[in-house]
Amino acid sequence: MKPNCENGFACYDQGMNDDKKPTGRKVGYVRVSDKDQSENLQIDALRAVGCDVIYGDHGVSGAITKRRGLDDVLNCLKDGDTLVVWKLDRLGRSTIHLLQLLSDLRDRGVDFQAITQGIDTTTAVGRMLYGQLAVFAEYERSLISERTKAGMAAAKARGVHVGRPRKNSRVLDKALSDLEAFRVLTGNPSLVKEH
Repeated sequence: MKPNCENGFACYDQGMNDDKKPTGRKVGYVRVSDKDQSENLQIDALRAVGCDVIYGDHGVSGAITKRRGLDDVLNCLKDGDTLVVWKLDRLGRSTIHLLQLLSDLRDRGVDFQAITQGIDTTTAVGRMLYGQLAVFAEYERSLISERTKAGMAAAKARGVHVGRPRKNSRVLDKALSDLEAFRVLTGNPSLVKEH
């Protein structure tokens, strides 16, 4: 089947329902990093396991978290669907991004399969793995939060301002005094409103 490619995005439609009702569909996602690479091996594997529709990104690095094909596949998934990839690294390269994606899928009631690695959350072992991945994702979020707070505390201890930029009070005071002087000189109180 010839892909419907547009700006590095491809969708290989196997006849998805027009009404897009949740039907327990298998939805595939393929990705190749280099524009000269072919995703045919991945597509054949996804078709073999019964994917109803296959989304993809062609010539896009897995390190990029915002990808049109990935965004579209994530938006189309519904409770009861299964996202299928050839390998886990096709979904993403960053561990935290993968953990967040898998945690989000789990929260939405979407199962996940990585064909070559035997990951299948429709099985008891796969559901256990999903649970462990969710724990790791929460742990990673906690670590990021702790590191951020520690960095902010260290910056404050060094006298670095943390938070929103401070207003330059000298400039504001000068501007207000200039406006007040203008009001007094012109005798027009409506030119300056009290704040």
